Amino acid sequence: MAKTKTPPGGRRFPCEQCGALVTFVPGSNDLACEYCGHRTLIERAAGLIIEYDLREALQWLSTVKPAEQRAATQCESCAASFNFDHHVHSGECPFCGTPIVLGTGTDKHIKPKSLLPFLLTEQEAQQSFRRWIGRLWFAPTKVKKYARGESRLTGVYVPFWTYDSQTHTGYVGERGDMYTVPQTYTTIENGRAVRRTRMVTKIRWTPVRGRVARFFDDILIGASRSLPRRITDSLRPWDLQNLTPYNEKYLSGFQAEIYQVEVDQGFDMAVEVMDSMIRNDIARDIGGDQQRIHNVDTRHSSTTFKHLLLPVWSAGFTFRDKTYRFVVNGRTGKVQGERPYSFWKIAGAAIAALIAVVILVAFAEESGLLDTLVSTLGHSF
Repeated sequence: MAKTKTPPGGRRFPCEQCGALVTFVPGSNDLACEYCGHRTLIERAAGLIIEYDLREALQWLSTVKPAEQRAATQCESCAASFNFDHHVHSGECPFCGTPIVLGTGTDKHIKPKSLLPFLLTEQEAQQSFRRWIGRLWFAPTKVKKYARGESRLTGVYVPFWTYDSQTHTGYVGERGDMYTVPQTYTTIENGRAVRRTRMVTKIRWTPVRGRVARFFDDILIGASRSLPRRITDSLRPWDLQNLTPYNEKYLSGFQAEIYQVEVDQGFDMAVEVMDSMIRNDIARDIGGDQQRIHNVDTRHSSTTFKHLLLPVWSAGFTFRDKTYRFVVNGRTGKVQGERPYSFWKIAGAAIAALIAVVILVAFAEESGLLDTLVSTLGHSF
């Protein structure tokens, strides 16, 4: 008879005073009990935030077996057995609401080693969200009402990679220097052909080649596919200088995602960011008024990475069978998201503008201003 595996239990954090569960309090370094109010300080782990060699990590990953799929999780409070989504390792029991934190990266070999804890509470994030919604032009009324209502936001720790890399780049291109020369031309004046001279700008192109070097520090790449990259990128800046060593206690009461973008895929994205900056360096190195870049050859060395979690408050809104997502930076309150447009508000604005133009023309015609304007323009031409 086959043995039955016992579902792994999620990590819980009981109150030291009453035994109830405690959750992390944004903006503090405490776990708080919602029943007795007792707070427990989260002790910061000793040591520095370590960066790992990318080449060694990729070699190691190529030799290890794929991570096993996660088994069901058993809640220690109500004994229910359930599954988190495969990319989530922190959340609540769907039966009793108990905050549960699974082992970091259960389905992944690379585990987060640092994070930025939440600074903004849900109420503070809601205020930022409402201000953002209120500034949107032509947003449907339903969206405005959603923002004014008691819309719940979900606190999520989103996975990211950072990459450091020393680059050396050789290039071939052209430098363009502008200069002016006199040019003679013929024009008609008072019915007669006359010759005139004007100065014309031209560009002198000179072949160039050279080398540039740049060290890239903490190129940040989102490792989640739950949100479009343009949204997560727009939540910058992040105060990465305040990263703290990973501690599961910061996740208590919040959701946390496991990375879906692999470390090598993330580096490919980081290279795109680096390449854009390197081309700017090349343009400056070439100098002149204009530049042409024909060939670029970049070599990377001393490339390292970190895997970290960053705090985001998120919400979703359905309008006309389409879901629009909004996110709030859990440190700064910066808001980004998708938004619908109200056809009726846009049409109403266009009609109002047309009516305003008609009224203005009618007034000008009635007051004689239109005739004066036409006469003035006629004399000008």
